[in-house]
Amino acid sequence: MKFPHFKDLILFEDDHVIVINKPAFISTLDDRSGDTITIIRMAKQYLPDAQVCHRLDRETSGALVIAKDAETYRAISMQFEHREVSKIYHAFVDGHHKFDDLLIDLPIVNYGKSNVKIDKIDGKKAETYFKTLQYFKHYTLIECKPLTGRMHQIRIHLATQRASITGDDLYGGKPFMLSSVKRNYRLSKEQEEQPIMKRFALHARAIGFKLADGSAINIEAPYPKDFDTMLKMLQKFDV
Repeated sequence: MKFPHFKDLILFEDDHVIVINKPAFISTLDDRSGDTITIIRMAKQYLPDAQVCHRLDRETSGALVIAKDAETYRAISMQFEHREVSKIYHAFVDGHHKFDDLLIDLPIVNYGKSNVKIDKIDGKKAETYFKTLQYFKHYTLIECKPLTGRMHQIRIHLATQRASITGDDLYGGKPFMLSSVKRNYRLSKEQEEQPIMKRFALHARAIGFKLADGSAINIEAPYPKDFDTMLKMLQKFDV
């Protein structure tokens, strides 16, 4: 995998904060995955005092906030803790679903090693709003607004609605193959069809927060190439 330059990821930067459009397949923080490149390492090469204010799953792309100093980090971290940060995600899900600001309020327990379950007794509070943005014949584009920040929250909450994120095999999602929507799709005998997206179709579309001085920051992250390609394929062949 060719890694991008950190500067090329920056959507917004001032004296206190950087917001990047995180690529998929790069972990936010150092972990046991063995990744030699992580967002925190890239950020610290750019600015030694940089601190990541939250995290996105390795396969999730989109808006990620990085503080340049300790005061900003504390201020934004407290907003995450108090649910004062506005977070909007976009996801493609398998099937046809009509969600009109549907609130899913199902507690989540994290057993570690990506073992996350719905548990109404031992789980921690988890709330997500879902709204349908665009219908296709076999897929739906969904807006997701998590009020809390539990691991895999959007993914598992959608799965409870039988609306698994496309490509999310952990929660029942199927990979998006062009042959599933394009008539008379043909490959040569030597070729094997590959999914349009080689990950689950989740993108952190926008984020809003306040700096320590109270000024508001609202940033939108453009779709990455794979997400945008899937949207165009659906608009062309699955309507």
